[in-house]
Order: sequence, then C-alpha cells, then structure tokens
Amino acid sequence: MTEKKEYYKTLGVERGSSQDEIKRAYRRLAKKYHPDLNKENHKESEEKFKEVSEAYEVLSDSQKRANYDKFGSAGVDFGRGGFEWSNFTRFSDVEDIFGGLFKDLFGGNFGRAQGGSSMFDDLFGRGHTRADAGYRPERGSDIRYDLEIDLEDAAMGMEEEISIARLDLCPNCSGTGASAGGLETCATCGGAGQVKRVQRQGFAQFISIGSCPRCRGTGKAIKDPCENCNGNGKIKVNKKILVKMPAGVDTGSRLRIAGEGNAGERGGPPGDLYVMIHVKEHEFFKRGGNNLFCDAPVHFAQAVFGDEIELMTIEGGTVRLKMPAGTQSGTVFRLKNKGMPDLRGYGKGNMLAKVQIITPSKLSKRQKELLREFDEGEGAGNKQKKSAFWKNKKTK
Repeated sequence: MTEKKEYYKTLGVERGSSQDEIKRAYRRLAKKYHPDLNKENHKESEEKFKEVSEAYEVLSDSQKRANYDKFGSAGVDFGRGGFEWSNFTRFSDVEDIFGGLFKDLFGGNFGRAQGGSSMFDDLFGRGHTRADAGYRPERGSDIRYDLEIDLEDAAMGMEEEISIARLDLCPNCSGTGASAGGLETCATCGGAGQVKRVQRQGFAQFISIGSCPRCRGTGKAIKDPCENCNGNGKIKVNKKILVKMPAGVDTGSRLRIAGEGNAGERGGPPGDLYVMIHVKEHEFFKRGGNNLFCDAPVHFAQAVFGDEIELMTIEGGTVRLKMPAGTQSGTVFRLKNKGMPDLRGYGKGNMLAKVQIITPSKLSKRQKELLREFDEGEGAGNKQKKSAFWKNKKTK
C-alpha cells in the first residue's frame, strides 16, 4: 500500500498555491533544514531536507502535481524504494537558492574553489562538478503516447498493443558511435576526459576542471564513425508494446511503463514511456468522477401509474428500475454501484438516471378525446394554480 504523503502540508502551502508561492516555501525550508547548516542535528535535518525536496519535486512539476491532486500518493511513482536524490530534477532551483545564501555569507567570489568543486556540489555530495555532467551516465528521455479509448474500455480495463518510435543503442557500435577500432585518444584533453578552465574576476583567479567538450569526458574521440548510425550511437526503431490499462482510468490518467523510453547516454538507463489516456464521449452516459449520469425516457402513462423500466449499464448488461406512480419529469434515481470502478480499488460509483417524460407526437382520435376529458377534469385546479402563480409573480 502506498504511503500517504501530505506534500502541501510539508511545504506549508495551500492546494491552490501558485508555482512562485511553492518555490518561495521550498526556498525557505531548504535553507532551514539543509544538513550543512544544521551540524548539531545533521541526521534529522537530512531527513527533513529530503522530505521537503520530495514535496517540491512533485508540486513544482505540473504533470506530477496534477496526478497527485487527482490520485493522491498513488499518482506519484518514485519506484519501489521511494524518493531518492536520483529522482530529483530541480537541482538548478536548489543551486539558485544556495547561491543566494552563500553569496550573502561569503560575498560575491564563491562557488568554485581551486580544486574545481562548487559549494553546491559539496552540499549535495554529488562527487562531481556541474561541468562534469557531460561524461556522467545520463538517463534517456521519456516518450509520450496519447491513446484514445471508449468509456466501456475504461470501465472494464483493457489491453492494447501500441507502436512507438524510439531511439535505441546502435547494435553495431553498442552506442559508441564508432566503427570497430574507430576510437582514438582525444587530442583536446589527451585522454584525461577533463580540461582546465581559468576564470578571472578582478585580481582573483579561479580555476575549474570540467569535462572535455570534444569527447564529452570519455577521453576517446571518434576517428571512423559507425556506418549504421552515422556516428550518433543510436538508431530510430519502431517497437510494439502491450499496454495494460486498469479499470477506472479517465481522461488525464497517465500510465508509466518503465524502461521503454529513449536509450540513455554513456551507459545511462533508458527513459520511460508515458501513455496519456483520453476517454471518448459516450452517446448514453456522462461521467462525473466515478458516477455515471444518464436519461431515463418514459411514457406519460408509465409516470402516472408507475412502472418497472430497464436501463442499460456501462458493463453491457441491464438493470431494472422500479418507478413509483406519480413520478415527475426530472426526478433522479440512484442505482448504487452501477457506475465506474475506482482506479484505486475503492469500489464503484453510482449510476444516476434522470426521468424524461416523452410527449407523444402522434395520437389517435380516441386518445385525443381522452386527453381532453382528462384536461377538463383537471382544468379548475390548474386554473387556480396558474392564477396564484402569476399573482405571486406580480407582487414580487
């Protein structure tokens, strides 16, 4: 069972807060709980800092936030082990936060010391400079696929085979981009994978070490490109994937299929495939959350004398509705558990049928006579009601 997370409460913001308000709240809490600023309570601060960062990761991302608002913790998937720093995609925001903090503490000349690591890197223990991102293993990009389904399929759940175009590692060169024996030592960095950069600020000189721009930190450059991928290391392929949709999905539901996105860089893992669900409008039912709304057309005599009518259900069967005598047009009957299944497994919604009395357009001579007799019998009472109605209207 997914642990319930209160992300808004964690950041101390309201559910309708803007992105600026969320970022300001995270900025304040990140400064408060960062372990390097809380030496005496390092372990506790580390846990709190990770907790507020998890909340910020979800609420600062429009899609993750929408899933969380709709499905709660079940709509946020950080994998079996829960949130880890590898799931955090907002490091640039954090650097901005601590950049301002340390500028206040140490003045303008901060950030990258003689050894090449920045204070930002030390704070998060990432073990590399930001410039080193060029040669780290990098996760592949995600793929989005939009899938349109019928309301019946959303109610029952279904399997659908889809075809996607994605980038896979070239099988001929295993992603290196070079033919067999086509790699050579990079002339720019001499095979070290890193180059030194010197930056001057006034009389001060700052030295940083970053990844080589030519070989991107690998120390090897392509001499003879692979003919199969033209030196890109990846090729475009079409792949068929079986998508299993649980019962209860709705427009806006997002299904994540791990590892079916584009191939990663430099040995990094592939991205994920996200299937975005769009449910078609139904000719008979209207959906409202897990409830289904429909019209129940009945004849005048059925409404007068009462009757038992049969209605279609979303699952393809029928259900009988007992309508009492004197039922008025617009009356809504609730049929319990005949709606849509809850995506999280909490039972089913209801089916709400609204009575619509059918006015006959063609009547026989005898039927017209009977209706006139009926109307004359009701005439005096109706005239009194109409008179009272218009009298009240005029006095208001």
